[in-house]
Amino acid sequence: MRKKIAAANWKMHLNWDEAKELIKQLLDQNPAIPPLHQVIIAVPFPYLGMAAQLISGRSGFAIAAQNCYHKSSGAYTGEVSSSMLASMAIRYCIIGHSERRKYQQETPAQLSEKLQLCFSQAITPIFCCGEPLTIRENGDPCDYVRSQLSDSLFPLTPEQIAQLIIAYEPIWAIGTGKTASSAQAQEMHLAIRNYLTSTYGSVIAEAIPILYGGSVKGNNADAIFTNPDIDGGLVGGASLNAVEFTAIINALPQ
Repeated sequence: MRKKIAAANWKMHLNWDEAKELIKQLLDQNPAIPPLHQVIIAVPFPYLGMAAQLISGRSGFAIAAQNCYHKSSGAYTGEVSSSMLASMAIRYCIIGHSERRKYQQETPAQLSEKLQLCFSQAITPIFCCGEPLTIRENGDPCDYVRSQLSDSLFPLTPEQIAQLIIAYEPIWAIGTGKTASSAQAQEMHLAIRNYLTSTYGSVIAEAIPILYGGSVKGNNADAIFTNPDIDGGLVGGASLNAVEFTAIINALPQ
């Protein structure tokens, strides 16, 4: 069975005290996390050590970085390498979020480099893909997402791809309050899994968790997560509220 995952992406929110308090509130909610479930909290870089310390010893919880640089080291002021993350025992990293593709102009080649660097440090990438509204309304969204996968993922070996987490995030549904319908989300997740199958085979494709990201909330998580190819969510705004995010965690299929 594939692992079911509730991943929080805090983005650039909360000061130090607020971040610390939110993690404490989430732990106090004591969400049920069965053995095949995982809660991942992607916090801003300054909070990685503090967050990791707070969740230490709590089964089912892990901390992720929101990004890493596409070079292993060097004179790159302000950047953070995968080896730095690994030295802090951070084992997950978001790669290719649509906001970074848009605002930092990250290219498929750079994302491919980041993936390789994460794997070299035993860090599991959470690779993001998804189409803008213009493609959803006037193009072929499945073909658009397939291109994102082929451009950055398919240089990976079968051993590497088997360690990956994919997050499908329709750009038109991020922070807008709009959510893909349950049928739309399942259609894309199935298309992604079928494309993985055609490249790496069904055994590997069936083992890769694919998350949905796009205005997931406590009141719609059940309907989204019941689809057979959706293995959880990459959650933005709703993850900044401990009660709301706990409801999403508890909605993960058993």
